[in-house]
Amino acid sequence: MGQIIIHPETNTHPITTIGRMVGICYGSDVSDDVKNYKRGLNCMKAGHGRVMEFATCFMSLQGYSARVIREFYTHIGGSPTRVQESTRYIDYSNFKYITPPAIQKDKDANDIYEYLMYQISEAAKDLKACGVPKEDIANIFPLGMETGISCHFNLRTLENMANQRLCTRAYWEYRQLMKDMRQALGEYSYEWGVLCDIFFIPKCEKYGYCCEEYSCGRYPKKIDL
Repeated sequence: MGQIIIHPETNTHPITTIGRMVGICYGSDVSDDVKNYKRGLNCMKAGHGRVMEFATCFMSLQGYSARVIREFYTHIGGSPTRVQESTRYIDYSNFKYITPPAIQKDKDANDIYEYLMYQISEAAKDLKACGVPKEDIANIFPLGMETGISCHFNLRTLENMANQRLCTRAYWEYRQLMKDMRQALGEYSYEWGVLCDIFFIPKCEKYGYCCEEYSCGRYPKKIDL
C-alpha cells in the first residue's frame, strides 16, 4: 500500500508542549515537564479540543490514489498546508495505480481493470509522441492513479480525521491511509504513540455508540440506547 513519512519538523513531545502552553494561561509552574505532560493530557481527555492545535505534524504521503487524496483534502480545519505532485511537470506515461480489493479478488474484473489502465498508459505515450504537453495529457489519467503529497496538520484536525475515517463505513483506502498514519506517528515518538492510542480511534469508540444511519454493529446505535 502507501507510505507515510513523518518529517523531523514534527514536535516529538506534543503532549508536553500542550501542557506548557496551557500552564502559562493557568498561571502554573511550567518548568516541570512531568507536570506539563500530565496537564496537557488531562486537558485533552477533558475535551478541550482547541489545545490540540498546538501539536502539529509535518508528513509526506506516497503511493495513495488521487481519489483518496481528494477526500483527504476535505479535512481543512486548523488551516493545514499541503502540496501535491504536479500533473503539469511530472511524466506519468508509466503511471502506477491503486487496485480496489473488490476488483483484485475477481480475476476477470482484475484483468479488465488492468487492461484499461494499460490502454490509458499507452494513450499517454502516444499523445506525448504527438507533442502534446504533459499538462494536457494529464486529463486522461484516472482517479486510481497514485500520487504523492506533503502536508501539515494539527492534532485536532488529525483526531477528527481519524474519528471519521477509521469508521468501518469509511472508504477502504482512506481507512487504510489512516491506519498507516496512526502507525507512522505512533512510531515517531512516545508522546505521539500515546496520542494515537487515545485519540486516533473510530467515532463509535469515542462516543460509546454508533451515529451512522447504517451501523456495522460494532456499537449500538444512539437511538437504541
